[in-house]
Amino acid sequence: MIYNKFWQGFFALTPLLGIVFLISAYLIFIFSILGNLDSLEGNGGPPASFIGSLGLIFGVVLLWILVSFGSLVFYIIHAAKNPNLSTNNLLLVWILVFVFANGIGQLIYWIIEILNKKESQLTAQK
Repeated sequence: MIYNKFWQGFFALTPLLGIVFLISAYLIFIFSILGNLDSLEGNGGPPASFIGSLGLIFGVVLLWILVSFGSLVFYIIHAAKNPNLSTNNLLLVWILVFVFANGIGQLIYWIIEILNKKESQLTAQK
């Protein structure tokens, strides 16, 4: 599973796409509340759709957290098993990039260490 191209791309791209989706969903939620502000004030309390939307956003945030954590674990394991990272310093640098730049770090690793290394290995074999 670690060397499968689909999972490598999935775990590299999903955390960033998830945060873009969450920000856009949050903005839509806020604009829908601002658009219905008069009806919210007139009823004396929030409508059921407000509570339902809040639950949906909470569920999506929880799913995004799980996928981001899975991506972090996936790429730490991949970096630990990567033979190109033979020096411990480079391995430590990548793990710190994963932890402190979660999402962006996995994408950078995927581009630099996986995609570029495979292309250079293919050209070296020809």
